[in-house]
Order: sequence, then structure tokens, then C-alpha cells
Amino acid sequence: MTFNIKNFFFDLIFPVSCISCGKNSEPLCLKCLNKISPCIDDVSKQTISLFSYHDPVMRKVLWALKYRNKKILAKPLGRALYDRLLEELEEQKTFKGFSEPILIPIPMSKKRLKERGYNQSELLCKELFLLGSDTFTLDTDVLHKQKETPRQATIKDRKKRLKNLHNSFSVVHSEKIMNKNILLVDDITTTGATLYEAIKVLKKAGAHKVIAITIAH
Repeated sequence: MTFNIKNFFFDLIFPVSCISCGKNSEPLCLKCLNKISPCIDDVSKQTISLFSYHDPVMRKVLWALKYRNKKILAKPLGRALYDRLLEELEEQKTFKGFSEPILIPIPMSKKRLKERGYNQSELLCKELFLLGSDTFTLDTDVLHKQKETPRQATIKDRKKRLKNLHNSFSVVHSEKIMNKNILLVDDITTTGATLYEAIKVLKKAGAHKVIAITIAH
């Protein structure tokens, strides 16, 4: 790892602290993470969500990750996703017959990616892969957002959300996912329209089974 003097002095002047309590030297400490309300609503049978987006800390965390360039938050969130996946794998309920999954992030359009500079779902995927490279493979070049669409957050009705996303995703290199299990990763789901459309496209391209996991719902 190369030494970055700019980052060194930035961290010295603005040391990392928990986004919730302001203490410790972590972007989101374990104590605060464990206080966030869990998701108790089922999005669908093929989607797992960890936390409730109604929790004010969760809202603050995801807003900072997506819109305030707090990419460092992907690390504790990725760990939370990984721990939940290990639980699910041990129980073998959702993941029965779900071996050697490929991690695939929900993609962003080229325009949106250029504006933000990074894809938060891809950051989460990379953290998952770092933690479980013996369990997962990672592919960020299979699912693409081929059409620019209005932000889903501005559309409340699920039918309108689905219509907004129709034909917005495409699969390239479909041979990579033929008869494979896919773990689709996103930061948040509300009506499930984005995940539904992405799952549909992946299965149409030949994926065997697709399960989605998100930080919040």
C-alpha cells in the first residue's frame, strides 16, 4: 500500500469518527450499527433487507454514502451484509441449493455514474468480495443500465416505477451467468421495482437463481 501524504494530513485534521455518535475512530461504530432498527417487512421472497430505512440513523448513513462521498461507510455496511449472509447460508432456507453465487451490483447509468463518481452498490459488492472471496465471485460488467430514467425516489407508485424501469437494464456477456446463481446487491429498496426488473433481466439471460440483498427497506 502506498503512502498518501494528502490523505495522512486530511485524517490528522479531520479524524474519522462515527457518523451517528461522533465517537470512536470508525465511520459507523458497531454499537450504533447494532442500535439501528431491523427490517421487519418482507419485500419479496427473493429479497433480503437488513435494516429499516425509517430509522433516522440508517437514513443519515445511506444519504452520506450516496450523496456525500462517504465511501468509507461501505466498509461497515459490507460487513453487516456479510454477517447476515453467513447466517442465511447456515440456516439453508433462502439459500438452499444456492452455491458459488456471483455478486452483481445494481448498475447506474453512465450519466449518473459520471455525476456521482462511484456506484455505492458496487462498493458494497467489493466489500463483500473482500470478506468472502472463498464464497463469492464478483462481476461488475454483466448487468448494465442502458437507459437514463427519472430517479425512482421521485416516483411513489409501484406500477409507475416498473414502467419507468422497463427495458432500462441489459445483460452483456450472458455466458458468464448462464445457469449460475446470482446475488444481486443494492443499498436500498422501497417498492422493489428496481430489483424486480433487474432479476427479470438476469433470469431471461440465463441465470439459474437470483437473490437480492439490500442494506435497507
